[in-house]
Amino acid sequence: MLQHGSYTLLIDACYDREQFPTMDEAIEWTWASSTAEIEAVQFVLRKFFTLEGGIYVQARIQDEIAEYHAKSETNQRIAIERETKRREGFTKRAPDVNEPPPNQEPITNNHKPVKNKDKSPPAPDSLFPDVDPQIVADFKALRTKHKAPVTRTSIQGIVREAEKAGLTLEGALRICCERGWRGFKAEWITQHAVRAGPGQGTSTVYDQTMAAAERAKARIFGNAAPQGEKHDAG
Repeated sequence: MLQHGSYTLLIDACYDREQFPTMDEAIEWTWASSTAEIEAVQFVLRKFFTLEGGIYVQARIQDEIAEYHAKSETNQRIAIERETKRREGFTKRAPDVNEPPPNQEPITNNHKPVKNKDKSPPAPDSLFPDVDPQIVADFKALRTKHKAPVTRTSIQGIVREAEKAGLTLEGALRICCERGWRGFKAEWITQHAVRAGPGQGTSTVYDQTMAAAERAKARIFGNAAPQGEKHDAG
């Protein structure tokens, strides 16, 4: 057991230091102190190492250390070459400020004046026609928070569900923003209305939901909204 421990400690020390010991260094590297431990180290050196000029070496460790350094140098060379090519490619792509753009016609006295850039406001988002831009921005932020991209398919699905609930797209998106929903289902509004109780003369599921909210406000604050008050999409 002492010999096995001495061998393991010596092997680890050689790999870690990338060098080989003398007899005294081997005893120091393995922390051998007793007579039995020192004899175990000496046995391992004689059995598994070769004495060359006062140094105990092992061919296998020498080969593996040399192979490691060769691979390291190769990887370093490849990294340098890759970085050099990247820099050269960037330099080739960068335009020379002193040279005109390719295919650029020379400027003459007859050259047409450069037109001013169009400063008209950007076109509305095609996915959200006739929807308040603030609601669009809030809904996009909500989808981003839920890691759900805004796609044409997802918006078309919300439009279908909004029509089932008797809402416009803007009304459905407003509800989504108010309730933290990343999507919209007509049945969610229906379920809410059923839990709140039957509507009082309301014509749509959304109106029933808003009426239920007014009744809840009246129970809490004692000041119900006037009957028949109209509610917009939010």
